[in-house]
Amino acid sequence: MTTELLAPPERNYLSAGYTARSWLLTVDHKRIAILYMVSITLFFFVGGAAAVLFRLELMTPEGDLVISETYNKLFTLHGIVMIFLFLIPAVPAVLGNFLVPLMIGARDLAFPRINLLSWYLFMLGGALVMWSTFVGGVDTGWTFYTPYSSTYANTNVMLAALGAFVTGFSSILTGLNFIVTVHTMRAPGLRWFRLPLFIWAHYATSLIMILGTPVVAAAIFLVALERGLGIGIFDPKLGGDPLLFQHLFWFYSHPAVYIMVLPSMGVVSEIIACFSRKRIFGYRFVAMSSMAIAVIGFFVWGHHMFVSGQSVYAGLVFSFLSMLVAIPSAIKVFNWTATMHKGHVWLSTPMLYALGFIGLFTMGGLTGLFLATVAVDVHVHDTYFVVAHFHYIMVGGSVMGYLGGLHFWWPKITGRMYPEWWGRFSAVLVFFGFNLTFFPQFVVGYLGMPRRYHTYPEEFQIYNVMSTAGASILGVAYLIPLIYFIWSLKYGPRATANPWDARGLEWEAASPPITQNFETTPIVTTDAYPYAEDEQRTEETLLV
Repeated sequence: MTTELLAPPERNYLSAGYTARSWLLTVDHKRIAILYMVSITLFFFVGGAAAVLFRLELMTPEGDLVISETYNKLFTLHGIVMIFLFLIPAVPAVLGNFLVPLMIGARDLAFPRINLLSWYLFMLGGALVMWSTFVGGVDTGWTFYTPYSSTYANTNVMLAALGAFVTGFSSILTGLNFIVTVHTMRAPGLRWFRLPLFIWAHYATSLIMILGTPVVAAAIFLVALERGLGIGIFDPKLGGDPLLFQHLFWFYSHPAVYIMVLPSMGVVSEIIACFSRKRIFGYRFVAMSSMAIAVIGFFVWGHHMFVSGQSVYAGLVFSFLSMLVAIPSAIKVFNWTATMHKGHVWLSTPMLYALGFIGLFTMGGLTGLFLATVAVDVHVHDTYFVVAHFHYIMVGGSVMGYLGGLHFWWPKITGRMYPEWWGRFSAVLVFFGFNLTFFPQFVVGYLGMPRRYHTYPEEFQIYNVMSTAGASILGVAYLIPLIYFIWSLKYGPRATANPWDARGLEWEAASPPITQNFETTPIVTTDAYPYAEDEQRTEETLLV
């Protein structure tokens, strides 16, 4: 049953004040989520512009568009911006900030001022990264591998590294806020195993944020010490060990993959349940699989270093653990599929993005097993096979989940509906453009084309032309939602409180929510996703 409740305009969090000061000094979690949304959208198109330039360069085997130095700076900019300024904060900072209090029946996050501080730290870090670009760029790659980054590179390494360092503290504060909020501010009756899977995913992600991010912060700090003071930490000429940085970096950066993917998995769980009209199959297994991913993810970093000279025994252990972490991810995929089985599936725009997530993430996960196998990884290491795998996980997973979540909760965020036909069209176009972009890279990578080169043998050109054509389609597909979302803010039909007839506390609030979220504190008396109970009651009524 769709509720027709609309918030009074004067109490709407969007209409409470339009001055810049009221937004820049706000402590309302919903407004801070909007600030994040605008910020990461800008950074997304900066990173996308860099990708367009180097994909145009790769259309031909010769370096006829940009020189090698410029090419290196372009893919470095693309990597730093997309990972640190888009993929990591996208779902937690935007959807998490907006929905975590609403989903648990709270009026705000536990630390509203710290929440605002996290956005300012994020913007400061982003400004430093942009500054490093404007004053000449960085050519180390987004991994900042030493001793090149710490000693030999002549570009603006420290500005970009400092930007990544600062955004790390933004992640730590966000994770801390989520954990404390979930522990202390749940509505009466909202026990742990009544929590939405979106909350479980963000709780697990927050653990990774606060445990892993300080490690990469320490690594960046050591790079600064060696680069600024000449202390021998990573440079062999100074008595350092270059592999030490890789251990520190990947100890964080592989769990960071799950910072980017786990929240999107939570989004997909909400969408699958709603548009299949069923409770998630094996709810507790799906919830615990999020926690398992967060824990096991800290023990697999060595599979990035199979060719670094580590011992065969270490390689075998990391290979086994990398296979093991695939199990909780597979639990989610199988349980989502089982949820849809015999469900009343509605192929809405959010559902199309969720299905795209399942397909692309599964492809990325299966090819990850190849890279977790030592013998295969030695062959395809640092080739375009790795690039394709990474993007099937990150873009095919994180971005599809983020877009699916935006479409699902857009009526709740803005109080407006978007044109459904255009939404479905963009979802299909994103899926097609993505596969045309990155699937050929599996082939060309297996054939031996290395990544990070702006020239290549002529026999690889056809695959690069296909990738560039796909990237062009993908770029258009990403622009379409931006256009109709902006259009919907003024011309979209007014949304009811629950346009999807979904379950969850956030759908009991008005669209958009009032400033304090709820008129009175809700009391929870049912488990999460009570769709099956409603269907059963309907069938019994029909039989009577």
